[in-house]
Amino acid sequence: MTEPARHYGSGGHRVSDGSKPGPWPLAWRVGRIRPQYLTAAAVAVALAVTGSVYASGQAGMPGMPAEPAAAAAAAASGTAVTAPLTAQATPAVTDTSQAAATEATVPETTGPETTDLALPAPSATAAPSVTPPAASGTAVPSVTTPPEIADEPVAAVTVPTVTPELGSRINAIIAANSAYALGVSLIDVSDGVVHGYGVQGNFVAASTAKILAASAYYHLVETGRASLSAPLGASTAGAQIRQMVQQSNNDSWLLILRAVGQQRMTAYAASIGIGYDFTVNLLTPEEMARTLYLLYTGQLLNARNTAQLLSYMQNTNYETLIPPAVPPGIGVHHKYGLLFGNLHDASVLDKDGRAFVFVVYTRGRDYSDMGPRTAIIQQLTRTVTAALF
Repeated sequence: MTEPARHYGSGGHRVSDGSKPGPWPLAWRVGRIRPQYLTAAAVAVALAVTGSVYASGQAGMPGMPAEPAAAAAAAASGTAVTAPLTAQATPAVTDTSQAAATEATVPETTGPETTDLALPAPSATAAPSVTPPAASGTAVPSVTTPPEIADEPVAAVTVPTVTPELGSRINAIIAANSAYALGVSLIDVSDGVVHGYGVQGNFVAASTAKILAASAYYHLVETGRASLSAPLGASTAGAQIRQMVQQSNNDSWLLILRAVGQQRMTAYAASIGIGYDFTVNLLTPEEMARTLYLLYTGQLLNARNTAQLLSYMQNTNYETLIPPAVPPGIGVHHKYGLLFGNLHDASVLDKDGRAFVFVVYTRGRDYSDMGPRTAIIQQLTRTVTAALF
């Protein structure tokens, strides 16, 4: 259909005919308008009025774009805008199907830290909308979110170790029992530093030296010069080592020493920094502590032999020195020594990945003062474990 010619209010000028306006009276010009044109004009006015009423009624509904004044009012009221919008022109919506398609493409928000944020999802109550940016390309300023609350400072965890304060307590116990020769060595396995207190000279090592003899024989096995299954005495070499360590059997010790030989025994001890002659059997507390440190850390033997020898140092035939004073939950691997006036216990204490070598050598009169020296060893054990575990 051909669009009706449009009239200018100044007169009868028609766009298509090139005529000029004339000075006809208003009543005459109105009378000349065709009736159908008047009807169309009335319908247009009615539609315009209806549209303005509809728009004013829908402006506050969820999901409908608000007028700029409404957005400004929302900002003035303190309502938070949760999603900054990118600056882009919004195309004109020509019909309701296009409007539905436009709303369907708005992504939902997933959280405050998501970079791709959009408008919040509608709620049960009407929520103010954010006006899309104008076609000029000016971005709507984003709302700054509050900074995250800083975590509370975490106190530094102090890992127990051998401290000067612990050393002072150990020295105080030694000083209070000066009737006996007391020598203590401590090693934190994590750093390998030897801490010595009291007498650090030679003691008769008694049965604590059986750990050194066992290590020497295992070393011969690992280098192919001996076997744990080889016959030795009434049983095998492996069985004799277990009897020597776990039951402190002196006959087994003599068999192992002969199997190793004096020269090889001395050479083995020298290889780990110890001057040792089993014919006199002298060791310092530090030398004994170093032997246990190297054993426990796998520097003497392979993993299998290390585990086997350490297992023999549990549930021994003499659990009355260090073990009774150790709190529950702490592992104890130890070898005691008892010979005339010498009463010793050499141990590795471990718990939750932390381990310490703890050696106490004592020398008294004879077996008659074993009771008091046992009490001293246990007092030292309680002092050490309280500080280190």
